[in-house]
Amino acid sequence: MSARSKFFSSGELRLHYREHGSENAEALVLLHGGMDHCRNWDFIAPVLARRWKVICPDLRGHGDSNADPSGIYEIDRYVLDLARLVDHAGLSKVRLVGHSLGGNIAIRYASAFPERVERLVAIEGLGPAPDKLEERERVPPGRRLREWIDERQAIERRVPRDYASVEEATARMSAQFPSFAPELVRHLTIHGLRLSAPGMWRWKFDNRVRGEGPFELGKAEREALWAAIECPTFLIYGAESWASDPAKDGRAAHFRDAMVVMHEGAGHWVHHDRCEPFLADLLTQLD
Repeated sequence: MSARSKFFSSGELRLHYREHGSENAEALVLLHGGMDHCRNWDFIAPVLARRWKVICPDLRGHGDSNADPSGIYEIDRYVLDLARLVDHAGLSKVRLVGHSLGGNIAIRYASAFPERVERLVAIEGLGPAPDKLEERERVPPGRRLREWIDERQAIERRVPRDYASVEEATARMSAQFPSFAPELVRHLTIHGLRLSAPGMWRWKFDNRVRGEGPFELGKAEREALWAAIECPTFLIYGAESWASDPAKDGRAAHFRDAMVVMHEGAGHWVHHDRCEPFLADLLTQLD
């Protein structure tokens, strides 16, 4: 069965998602990371769709979803969008898989609605390591706010880059992700571009999605959020990633039922670097 493009509303925004598999099957939602799009799951979703109805949304400001007019992309707004998508699709129970930003969104939704999430898989979705967050929290709040405002103004002044051809954009992505297979790079590029002017191409994501807010949950709040998740949780990490291992830094211990799964030979993009072993693990973890 071919994938179906659909839309739903979240406030004033029209958000896009792709649906794979039988409409009557149990639901599985795949959430992409920042500056990405729902088509990054195309090498995985068809296999998962043999068992589940697989829903792959474009986050606000990404892919074929509307940008936020305010240009402010805070995590709570993404979680709200996910809640509205689950309601729109009429799902009483759901399995969630998220990468990076998508993993963070999935974790927060599972904490807010523990009774509705049956399985949770977060691929490097816990955010910065504890030592990085502690370092950030030592910065006085007023200074953090000022630095955030300066960063926002710099982002808003930045002119998004245009490419004269799909090939030029593909070369740029290939240079940025040298571990990705050429066919994956081209696929991500083709579906990640839109025409910005005749003969010119630009990445679909809103350039303002970059950066983070000035204030985050404190240590005790983060730990309480993780502890509220009731379902089996799998924290997937790449052994060659920059990310901190939550089994070693203590974060995994704050979940009720969590397992850290490390993939050798993979970086931050575990599902791209080690697609087949990742998919084999995922099928086991979701059942």
